[in-house]
Amino acid sequence: MTLLLMAAGSGSRYGKLKQFDDLGPSQEFLLEFSIHDALQYGFNHIVLVTKAQNKDFLNDYLSQRLPQNIKLDVVVQDINDLPANVSIDTSERVKPWGTAHAVWAARHVINTDFVIINADDYYGKIAFEGASNFVKSNTSNTTYAIVGYRLKETLSDHGSVSRGVCSVEDNHLVSIEEHTKIEALNGKIIDEASGRTLDPDTIVSMNFWICNTSIFNYIETYFSSFLQIPENLEKSEIYLPFVAQEMMANGLIDIDVISTDSEWFGVTYYEDKAEAVSTLQALTDQKQYPTPLWK
Repeated sequence: MTLLLMAAGSGSRYGKLKQFDDLGPSQEFLLEFSIHDALQYGFNHIVLVTKAQNKDFLNDYLSQRLPQNIKLDVVVQDINDLPANVSIDTSERVKPWGTAHAVWAARHVINTDFVIINADDYYGKIAFEGASNFVKSNTSNTTYAIVGYRLKETLSDHGSVSRGVCSVEDNHLVSIEEHTKIEALNGKIIDEASGRTLDPDTIVSMNFWICNTSIFNYIETYFSSFLQIPENLEKSEIYLPFVAQEMMANGLIDIDVISTDSEWFGVTYYEDKAEAVSTLQALTDQKQYPTPLWK
C-alpha cells in the first residue's frame, strides 16, 4: 500500500517550513509519526511530494531512517510540470499550483490505490487503521474514501483555519465545501466569510483521501481547463477537494466517509508548536511511540 504525503507548502502562516520542524521528543518531524503509523498497518511505499530544493535532503533523511523493505520516492512539485497540450509562460508564477497538482506530480511513481495526507498534520493511528482496512476491502475502481474528523477537534486556538466542510448521508459524501476562515468565537464556531454558525460535530476533510490512479487523468483534464483562464495563471490553485467533488458530480466516482475518533492536530500557526510538542511527548510517554522513533 502507498502513502503520499504533500510536503511542498511554504508555511506562510507558520513562519518557516513546518514540515521540517523538529517537534518529536527526539527532534522528529511531524510527518515521521504519520509514516510510522502507516507502516504499522501494512503500508510499504512512501511518496513525498516536495519542492526541488528539499528533494535531496528529504530523500537522504528518510532513507537513513525507514526500514530497508520500505520503498521511498521523493518527487518534486514543479510549476513547469504542465499537461502536454498546454503551453504557457510560467516565468511570473511563484506559488505552486495547489494540492491537486501536488498529487498529480506523483503520477509516475504510483500505480495502485493510494492514500493522501498533509505532511504537516497528525492524523492518529486509528485513522490509518481505517484507511488500511478500506484499501484491503474495497473492490470497486470507482469508490474512493475520505477520513473525516469532527470540526470541533480540528480548530486552532491561535487564529482561523481552512476546512472542507462535508455533507454526509449514510457514510457517503454528498458534497464538500471549502471554508477558508473558520474560527471559534465566544463559544461558537463561526465561518467568518458568511457569518454562519457551524455545528461542532460537522464532519470536515483534513485532506486524508483514499483513491486510485484514475484521479491522475482527471486532474490533468481539470488542470488543462483551469489553465485556459488567464486570471488563474498568476496565483490561483487547483485543490484536491474541488477535483474530487467534480469527479463525484460527474458520476465517475462515489466517496465513502470513514468517520474517526482518532486524535488530530496540526501546526497552522507557530503558536501551535508548543501544543504539538507536548502532545507528541505525551503519546511517547504513553508508549504509543518509541523514542527515538526509528531504531
